[in-house]
Amino acid sequence: MPIMFLSLLFSCTDSKSVADRLNITDKFKYTWNVYEKIEEQGDGSIIYHAVPWGGLFASMKEHNMPVDWSEYESITFDFAEPTQVATQIMVSDELKTIGKAGISSLTCYFDGHNMHAVDEVALQASDSTTLKVRSVRLTPNDAVWKATSIWEGHCVQGDWEGGFVISPDMFKDVIEGDKLELVFHTDKSNPSVTFWLMKTIYDGTDQTLEGNNNELNNWGCAMMGSEAKVYRIILTAKDVENLRKKGLFVNGYYNIVTQCNLLRKYHEGLHEE
Repeated sequence: MPIMFLSLLFSCTDSKSVADRLNITDKFKYTWNVYEKIEEQGDGSIIYHAVPWGGLFASMKEHNMPVDWSEYESITFDFAEPTQVATQIMVSDELKTIGKAGISSLTCYFDGHNMHAVDEVALQASDSTTLKVRSVRLTPNDAVWKATSIWEGHCVQGDWEGGFVISPDMFKDVIEGDKLELVFHTDKSNPSVTFWLMKTIYDGTDQTLEGNNNELNNWGCAMMGSEAKVYRIILTAKDVENLRKKGLFVNGYYNIVTQCNLLRKYHEGLHEE
């Protein structure tokens, strides 16, 4: 057998094994609620008949132990049809990402979180609906993100009382694909508060950033997990244009924000500033 053919054969085999490892759709075989139903399709996709805040879930344990996902950047659910209600990805009951109705995919990013012990992942719906899940896939973490601080302080947001502005000058070098990172912790001083929200808009407008549009509720807010420490937004070309012109205003509900950074991706082997 020619050496070139053998090389191509092994290359294709390696690629397939990587793709198989990243596609974890077949692990989602269970629901949290007995009134929910799963239909497994011949092409590997799943039709999930959901009830409010039930769950299509998968155990990620190996040998009855949580797995280490520190080598991955994110998990993505792709839908065969746009969602009809808000949906949520929950990883190990700690990391959450909520997507609004009408989206075709939802991604939960892991950066800023400890991913060394993942036991399960669930997809939830805010109301009774049918979700057609085409695939669930992991994305490898093949880059290093370097941070530049653009704001530091101690903003106690409370009941929308606190907010802060970052001037356009701080965004003069930002490019599409950079991340905006908010470092914070949730304020649990009021026992009646059971949820936490963050809102990011172009300063002087009522327009929210486009990069996290899929995660926003009807009031333009993203929900924070109770133990969340960072919140990150991948900036779009529209975000870059508006942030350079107008700057950023950050407000929220019962968070204490201490820092805002810009993150830029550096792939291994590339050293361009």
